[in-house]
Amino acid sequence: MHEPHVEADVVVVGAGPAGSTAARYLAAGGRRVVVLEKAAFPREKVCGDGLTPRAVRELELMGLPTPREDGWMRNQGLRMLGGGVRLQVPWPDLAEFPGHGLVHTRSRFDEALARHAEAAGADLRERTSVSGPVLDERTGHVVGVRARPVDEKGRKAGEETTYRAPVVVAADGVGGRLALSMGLAKRDDRPLGIAVRTYFRSPRHDDDWLESWLELRDGEPGGRAGGLLPGYGWVFGVGDGTSNVGLGILDSTAGAGDLDYRDLLRRWLAGMPPEWRFRPEDQVGPIRGAALPMAFNRTPHYTRGLVLVGDSGGMVNPFNGEGIAYAMQSARLAAQAVDTALDAPDDRGRERALQGYPAAVRADLGGYYTLGRVFVSLIGHPEVMRIATRFGLPRPGLMKLVVKLLANLADPTSRDATDRVVVALQRLAPAS
Repeated sequence: MHEPHVEADVVVVGAGPAGSTAARYLAAGGRRVVVLEKAAFPREKVCGDGLTPRAVRELELMGLPTPREDGWMRNQGLRMLGGGVRLQVPWPDLAEFPGHGLVHTRSRFDEALARHAEAAGADLRERTSVSGPVLDERTGHVVGVRARPVDEKGRKAGEETTYRAPVVVAADGVGGRLALSMGLAKRDDRPLGIAVRTYFRSPRHDDDWLESWLELRDGEPGGRAGGLLPGYGWVFGVGDGTSNVGLGILDSTAGAGDLDYRDLLRRWLAGMPPEWRFRPEDQVGPIRGAALPMAFNRTPHYTRGLVLVGDSGGMVNPFNGEGIAYAMQSARLAAQAVDTALDAPDDRGRERALQGYPAAVRADLGGYYTLGRVFVSLIGHPEVMRIATRFGLPRPGLMKLVVKLLANLADPTSRDATDRVVVALQRLAPAS
């Protein structure tokens, strides 16, 4: 039955980690939440599938179980390879974060979060494509969206419906179509990464360390020839008989479209040990690629009734390309602001509460992302990356600090010197 008009307290556009997290918190708080997702679960997304303790903490805060029997594979820390050195650094032992990471395929991860939101009372509508915002003629504020059912190929499969709510959460990914329709383009002064990955049936599927290759060369696969590129490769055991293998490169410093990323991945993998079985005959599915919007590359994160979370707001960590933890963290902060706004006695109070969201995101992540932009500008010079890898990896004490910085894992109350250094750097950096 066609519904020409649906009323809600909040409309969430997109059911990725950010959208489902926001929906879960708001629905659990008794809000009427409609989530519009253009695909149907399970659906594929490009990702390394690796979750750091920061992401695991967000799952714990949401109350989502992560048992091994459901495909959640724990990992102990980060294994780094480069300059002929192989170093394993366990995740730090911190009061604020769990002592382990996880690996879970995005197709299963996103569905688990979406169903978790549904269980809290969110109204999830799959295969529903949003065509644009609904604006209040007097104020210009977003007061809803227009959307219609689509089939598995994205073609129109029903009549348009208007979904109305005083607040709309844009969680529609890196493309940010809803934000673009409101005039919010991505910022060219913020870094953008490219990630490509695929799966292989491999005996390394049960490796309980996240593995990062810090020397990524455009040349002889796995060898020492060719130029050093500003990026890294990864090998993550999924635990189901397959490994997730991929690479991430800074788009602006790798040629901005001049480089064939999929071909680079193939050539890099061709030099891997044959017993790992990272070869075409053991590949599961195609090589897929996606953009990584980093360091707040679309702002403001709130404007005229529209809240941006996750990739829509460019929340990816510029240090390591991690997006899920920050998508969920931004969504949690957004849900808090939206919940407060919906209790406000008037429009002025509602706006004041919603403006608290970008302020909270800047306070939590602004200084750290400023440091990340400096890091990105440095590794954009291959010689800097070569020297850092050659002289840094052999020093475990230094790499302990580096891992805490890369993964944003530091305890502000700790007396550990590495924690104090990371926290001090974040506090000194301007939040912009």
